[in-house]
Amino acid sequence: MSNVLRAIRRRIEIWWEGRHQPSEQWVLSQRNIYIVPTRAGLFFGMTLMVLLVGSINYQLNLGYALTFLLAGSALASMHMTHNSLRGLTLHARAPAPVFAGDRATLELVVTNPGAARHGLGFGARQGQGPVQLAFAEITAAGQSPVVIGVLAEQRGLHPLPLLKIETRFPFGLFRAWSLWRPAGQLCVYPRPEQPAAALPPAAPVAGGMAPARSASGGEFDGLRPWRRGDTLRQVAWKKVARTGELVSREGRESARHELWLDWSSTRQPETEARLSRLAAWVLMAERQGLAYGLRLPGLELPPQQGAGHRHAALSALAAWS
Repeated sequence: MSNVLRAIRRRIEIWWEGRHQPSEQWVLSQRNIYIVPTRAGLFFGMTLMVLLVGSINYQLNLGYALTFLLAGSALASMHMTHNSLRGLTLHARAPAPVFAGDRATLELVVTNPGAARHGLGFGARQGQGPVQLAFAEITAAGQSPVVIGVLAEQRGLHPLPLLKIETRFPFGLFRAWSLWRPAGQLCVYPRPEQPAAALPPAAPVAGGMAPARSASGGEFDGLRPWRRGDTLRQVAWKKVARTGELVSREGRESARHELWLDWSSTRQPETEARLSRLAAWVLMAERQGLAYGLRLPGLELPPQQGAGHRHAALSALAAWS
């Protein structure tokens, strides 16, 4: 019987949560704040009923006074619990991409136009279990950051999870909460292969000719116009100082070969294993300061390097299907 009730409750929760559409910000008002008595509040109400019945039976004036005093305190507590949320504005900052299996950091900015708020819990809906809340204090007349951890289980572009804000301040007799589905996506990269396989060999460029080695026997052989992805070490600063033209040195090997991270060169039977190996190769090429390209079925990124190219390559692996 308990399993049936749990399943019915979960279906109701799914229907209720599905009514919340994504939005850029969330303003807490009387229309989207819900409040119910807690278990302690229900027992407190039963105690008041017992006090009231005893006072009526024995005609106890002090019993009446105590009963109505406690009932008034409970009503005041209900309004304070509701007002702890009312008037707040929530805004979610775009989370940084993470690898599958890591915890993403979702930062909320809570704008409070009034007095300080105490005992506010924030959490994200993940799976079918209860929402784990992290409690914070919101400063008066200002903005307060709140950080929520979200477990990124699978690669891909995922919508941000449903968020819950809750409070039982001040006496725990009532529970007030609100639900918000923030607009935006979380990019989850494939989990890099561990240990990573060796990088594939650089492929020769069709029609590429290596320039003659310089007489000084230096590391670089020629000059060419600066391209996006060139490192500061490749820039010919003396030439730039004389002519004002931004040029880069070009070595023998870089002129003749390019490093391509190809889907077909992973030699893995499963799709996720291939993506995991390609992600490891992207990180390895970046650590070694190599310019690399990425080839996937129906997608090709030309050889570059840098943080932007790394994000583009890993995002392509995350969204590939």
